[in-house]
Amino acid sequence: MSFSSKVKEELSAVIPSARHCQIAELASILQFCGKVYPLRQNGNTPILIKIHTENELVARKCFTLLKKAFNIYPSVAVRQSSRQSRNLSYILTVDRTEEVRSILQTCKWYEDFIQDGEVSLRTHSLLLKSNCCKRSFLRGAYLAIGSMSDPEKSYHLEYVCFRQEDALFLVDILKSFSLEGKIVLRKRYYVVYLKEGEGIVDLLNVMEAHVALMELENTRILKEVRNSVNRRVNCEAANITKTVNAATRQIEDILYIKEHYGLENLPDNLCEIAMVRLDNPEVSLKELGELLSPKVGKSGVNHRLRKLTEIADRLKV
Repeated sequence: MSFSSKVKEELSAVIPSARHCQIAELASILQFCGKVYPLRQNGNTPILIKIHTENELVARKCFTLLKKAFNIYPSVAVRQSSRQSRNLSYILTVDRTEEVRSILQTCKWYEDFIQDGEVSLRTHSLLLKSNCCKRSFLRGAYLAIGSMSDPEKSYHLEYVCFRQEDALFLVDILKSFSLEGKIVLRKRYYVVYLKEGEGIVDLLNVMEAHVALMELENTRILKEVRNSVNRRVNCEAANITKTVNAATRQIEDILYIKEHYGLENLPDNLCEIAMVRLDNPEVSLKELGELLSPKVGKSGVNHRLRKLTEIADRLKV
């Protein structure tokens, strides 16, 4: 199971105790998965609500919320998405007029906005006055249209919206929790996304996906430790390479001086450092200084080796 599916599975089990939060989460699912269909018959206009999803968890959550918040039991149909696909589609239908009107009125949706054909639903801001209801709305939105990448690979959480106004609405709700959602147009969809690990952790906390949050935090910690170790290893490797290359150049200069000038003709301090370097080609400058008598600091050793390089350069001219 993917990490995104784990998050949805956990969120599907979170049932708000307060009815207003149940309504807010249901309104979110209806907004992103639901349609109102006016049906004209004999001069009357019966209406029905349909919720369409390919995620069984969303269908179960929607059924539970309708039952708990409205004592409504929708009819459920399960169909194969297409001949080429093995995926199943779940269609929940509320077709009793009084039940439909109860949902529309409670969710602040009115028939004044319903015309011939299907109508997409939009959540009224009056339903989301309190933070607990906003949490529920974001939870429902993630169940309906959300997804998340594997945190082992990258940090990316997104909501895929059909309408720009839905994307802007989600960004405003995220902003109320100090979360900076960005919008990008992907083909014909408006995608609201978060890419920072810290922001995604905060959003999981807002949606009350605490198990997924801990798993993500553990992954982040392990990745940071691995990255820290890799940086340290790379730094050590770079330092070793630098030391070896420097020692190789120093030995080449000392051997050139020995052949073309003679080490015995050097000042005593330069002759000593030259002999010690030839005998210890692998040691660092600090270790080289401790082999001298008397001992010399790292900067003093570096100064003497630079003098040898200058002498070798003059001899090569």
